[in-house]
Amino acid sequence: MNKVGFDSDKYLKIQSEKILERIKMFDDKLYLEFGGKIFDDYHASRVLPGFRPDNKIKLLQQFKNDLEVIFCINASDIENSKIRADYGISYELELLRLIEKLQEIKILINSVVVTMYHEGTNISHLENLLKSKKIKMYIHRPIEGYPNNVDLIVSEKGYGKNPYIKTSKKLVVVTAPGPNSGKLGTCLSQLYHEYKNGVKAGYAKFETFPVWNLGLLDPVNVAYEAATVDLKDINMIDPFHLEAYGINTVNYNRDISTFPILKNILLQITGKEIYKSPTDMGVNMIKECIVDEDIIKSAAIDEIIRRYYNTLCDYKQKICEREVVEQSKHLMDKLNLLLTDREVAIVANEKSKEKGANVLAIKLNTGEFITGKETKILSCASAAFLNAIKKITGIPDDEYLLSPVILNSIYKMKQNTSYNTSYFLNLPEVLIVLSICSVTNPIIERALNELEALRGCDAHSSYIIDKSELNALKNLGINLTCEPNM
Repeated sequence: MNKVGFDSDKYLKIQSEKILERIKMFDDKLYLEFGGKIFDDYHASRVLPGFRPDNKIKLLQQFKNDLEVIFCINASDIENSKIRADYGISYELELLRLIEKLQEIKILINSVVVTMYHEGTNISHLENLLKSKKIKMYIHRPIEGYPNNVDLIVSEKGYGKNPYIKTSKKLVVVTAPGPNSGKLGTCLSQLYHEYKNGVKAGYAKFETFPVWNLGLLDPVNVAYEAATVDLKDINMIDPFHLEAYGINTVNYNRDISTFPILKNILLQITGKEIYKSPTDMGVNMIKECIVDEDIIKSAAIDEIIRRYYNTLCDYKQKICEREVVEQSKHLMDKLNLLLTDREVAIVANEKSKEKGANVLAIKLNTGEFITGKETKILSCASAAFLNAIKKITGIPDDEYLLSPVILNSIYKMKQNTSYNTSYFLNLPEVLIVLSICSVTNPIIERALNELEALRGCDAHSSYIIDKSELNALKNLGINLTCEPNM
């Protein structure tokens, strides 16, 4: 059983209470900039064992009657079909996925704002899709002199040129399919228009990481840096909070560097000083819900090492620059971590050397290690998966889940129909065959019913496995790393 170090029920209770307090700070409504993932926050669930991936959406559902959502997406991300690395889909498709999921649970979608729009940028495909869903689309163009020319920004030639998005709820969540989508600018533009129309609205920020009241070198906060190393986010002590209150708090470089400008913009719009620091803007009760610091620390360290392995593989495949690898290694060094601290990697690499073949090792939640080596018929991921579910289900080691007759038949068919040099069954193919065979084989059906036991397990491959197997392991909830070998 997975160890729990975080109390999700407590989090839902006290985080929603803090949001309600923030709403009450302002007379009419609150614009809440919502960072990170609304759905499927698997980074948080890995770093904070016990944090449920759907916590954020459950939190928003508590405000459903008083809530509407504005989505932002950068025009260049649409035109360039920017891809989310974690899902392998474009920002545009992720936007549409999020809209559909929110509509399924009856959360009101106000509109989509296309930010940083330049004339000639092709956004017609998205516009037509949104029209078919009866969702309004607004366009924000770049403001000359942004963000330094505050007098121009807070004027009819700045935010005043943006369309006013009419909202009717007390809480307006402004979110996006990915970073750098213009959430803050949209919130501030709306505040400008609200005040012009006599509406006393406010602004706050919802972020899970970094955790403001954990230390700068706390593994949870370092794991956040490791997750955003490609964005060059760096955790820092918030100097504005320290000066105002004499308390060390953690924020990240972009919020700290832009705070003086943001503070000035808010002052010009509202006529008063609302926040003394970027930390003041945030609503974050993560620390209060940590119930076992040792479990959390261990999980965060595991995540940092996994992220470093990922950057090594990305660099090997020319997906990232050397600078990203160096920064990731710097985070490892901060906490004196080594690749050899990852037990499952040691097991996979030693077994690979011993067998002279590619090997994937899985560490079950019981602490046992299961390995699978590549053969003529099975990939190492397929072999390890079959061995793991047999172990979990209690199926004897000498009993076949898939008979050699079936495997050989598929292998020969692939030889005759495929142009690849490797004809073994990869993991997605094995899962399909198991699903078909489970209809007539109760043993396979029983094994497939135990797949949830693999969620949260760590695994390591002695080489970089292909994308289809990587996605299959992700979907099973297995935390995979690979040696940077092709």
